[in-house]
Amino acid sequence: MNYVFCAYRKWAFELFEILNKKYDNFFLIKNPKQLTYKKIKKINPKFIFFPDWSWKVSKEIFQNFDCVCFHEADLPKFRGGSPLQNQIIRGIGKTKTTAFLMNERMDEGPIIMKRTLSLKGGISEIVERMKMNDLEIIDKILSSNFTTKKQTGRSSTYKRRQPKDSEILLDHSKKYLYDFIRMLEDPYPNAFLNLGKHKIIFKHAKLKNNKLSVEAVIE
Repeated sequence: MNYVFCAYRKWAFELFEILNKKYDNFFLIKNPKQLTYKKIKKINPKFIFFPDWSWKVSKEIFQNFDCVCFHEADLPKFRGGSPLQNQIIRGIGKTKTTAFLMNERMDEGPIIMKRTLSLKGGISEIVERMKMNDLEIIDKILSSNFTTKKQTGRSSTYKRRQPKDSEILLDHSKKYLYDFIRMLEDPYPNAFLNLGKHKIIFKHAKLKNNKLSVEAVIE
């Protein structure tokens, strides 16, 4: 059996390399131009995995192949874009990695399984946990049959954050500022502050004993 893995960020490429060593029938797609029905039909995958994707997928693909999406939220809560950031800035410290089957409605497909995901620490730490969750879920999907269930409970949807939304306002608590900076560490558009002719770009933040320290670049 063949499998397709769609991704474009460094951490997801690292996950693909792990899978590619375990299984010798994974095909990587790095951008939307490569994701055509003609190409997918030729590969004829049992599953197409989307751990890291920001583009629409054609109906022809998800209606003819099982497309497994990964969303860092306890669906149906926090559907939509930027789920990590939209949860962190609201003070949520623990969520889920949810794997579900794609359909025509955004983040509303039937759920395959969930795994707990801590939102503590910097983005690099959170991403490492995401990667391990995705690996465990993919291994389970490939090794056994699974049943899906309809999403239930109160739903919520949030918009994808834009680079302009990374501008930080200082009239907030230290905890809020800490969360704002850490949730926008690389590879996301970093938090920034315009100060006269300069732009301060915040790369990292640490909060200990109510003391907020940051790493920043002045442009």
